[in-house]
Amino acid sequence: MIAKRTSRLAALVALPAALALTVGASSQAVAQGTGAFQINLAQLNNSGSKGTAMLSLQGNRLTVKIESEGLVPGQPSAQHLHGSTDGHDFHCPDASDDTNGDGVLDNTEATVDYGNINISLTTKGPTDMMSGLAVDRMPVADAQGKLSYQRTIPVSQAVVDHIKDLHIVQHGIDRNNNKKYDFDGAGKSELDPKLPQEATAPTNCGEVKGAAVGSIPVGGVETGTGPVKEQGVPIAMMGAGGVAFVAVTGALALARRRRSVLATGWRGNNGGAA
Repeated sequence: MIAKRTSRLAALVALPAALALTVGASSQAVAQGTGAFQINLAQLNNSGSKGTAMLSLQGNRLTVKIESEGLVPGQPSAQHLHGSTDGHDFHCPDASDDTNGDGVLDNTEATVDYGNINISLTTKGPTDMMSGLAVDRMPVADAQGKLSYQRTIPVSQAVVDHIKDLHIVQHGIDRNNNKKYDFDGAGKSELDPKLPQEATAPTNCGEVKGAAVGSIPVGGVETGTGPVKEQGVPIAMMGAGGVAFVAVTGALALARRRRSVLATGWRGNNGGAA
C-alpha cells in the first residue's frame, strides 16, 4: 500500500515538470517565430462593432486574418497593430479615456492606452506607421458593415519577440447614424482636419487572448505616468510560467500532506511509536 501511495506522489511531483517542459517548448516556439494568436475585438465609442482576428507567425512573416462586423457600410476602415516592442505595457482603452468629455473617444485620447501604430494593416503597399491614414489602401466594409481581411507581411524580429504585447484597433464610427463618415457627426479629425472625426475614431480594439498582461512596464507608459498597480491576476491571465509555478507549489504541498497522513497512520498502527 505504501509503495502504491509513493508512486502516486511521484506522479504528482512529475506533473509540474512536464508542465514546465511544455511551457519551455511554447516559449521557444514564439522565440523562433512560430505560433498562432487569437484576438477578440470589442466595441469602442458604442459602435456595436465586434470581430475576431488571428495572428500567425512563420519566421518573420506575419499573417493577419480579421473578420469583423458593425462597421460603417461601404466605408474604409483604417486598422493597425498598436502597442510596444520595447517593454512598455499598453492595452485597450475604455469610455473613461474621453478626457475632453465630448462623448467621442478620439484617437489621440485612446493612444495613451493602446500606444502608437506599429503596423498599418493595409490591403497593399507599405505597412509602416506613415500608412496609418492611407484610407485608399484600407479594407472597405460591405453593405452589411462586415469586413474580411487577410494579408501576410514581413515583420521585424522585435515584432516576433513581442507579438503578445501588440493588439488590433479598427477605426471608423457613425455617430449620427447616416451610414457614412461626415463632419456633421463629430467634426474634424484631430489627426487630419481634412478627414471627419468619424473616420479616425476607434470603433473596436482587442488584445491577444490568453497572453500575459503585457510586458513589465519600463518606467510606466510613454505618457510619463507610472505603471498600473496589479491587484491579483487571475490564472487565465497569468503567463504559462506562472501556471507552472502554481502547479509545482500545489503538488509539493499535497505531497507533504500525504506524507504527514502516512506517518500519522503508521504511528497509530504501531501504538504511537515514533
